[in-house]
Amino acid sequence: MTGATGAIYGVRMLEMLRTLGEWETHLVVSQAALLNIREELPGGKARLEALADVVHNVRNVGASIASGSFICHGMIIVPCSMRTLGAVAHGLSDNLISRAADVMLKERRRLVMITRETPLNLAHLRNMTACTEMGAVIFPPVPAFYSRPASLDDVVDHTCMRVLDLFGIHVESEKRWRGLSKDAAGLVDAAAEMEAD
Repeated sequence: MTGATGAIYGVRMLEMLRTLGEWETHLVVSQAALLNIREELPGGKARLEALADVVHNVRNVGASIASGSFICHGMIIVPCSMRTLGAVAHGLSDNLISRAADVMLKERRRLVMITRETPLNLAHLRNMTACTEMGAVIFPPVPAFYSRPASLDDVVDHTCMRVLDLFGIHVESEKRWRGLSKDAAGLVDAAAEMEAD
């Protein structure tokens, strides 16, 4: 987790993985993320760390996850600040988060970056392009309104579900897209008939 707003995404991701029960999670929190966690999360850092199996210090670039020999399915940077995005894009490896991300890229493992910023400037866009070209997935947490979210929790859950799908981890949800409603499908059929005439 890095210093962008949206700490709830990190919490919910850890909660979902813990509920599934078969995944070991490693948590790294940047210094800037601690400020957001204080502002955004009831229970703060203690609540967050209790959800992870292993917690690493962001300055410990000698941690297990800093090596390609550490076996894992991938890494999610959630939320991902523009500073961390830039560090990954330029291969800086200046803390454990950017080093572990660099390992994901060099080992051709899945790296998903839940980028949080708007509007985007040219540096942000170029860094997103660089990370994408290296194999990362840029995943801004854009709400899916077709799921008709009734709360902020619904919006967060849908994003986390979609991110976990990228790792082949499928969380059951009634909010998945099931196709157009009968009414909407009828409108499409009627429009197609009008075009055919």
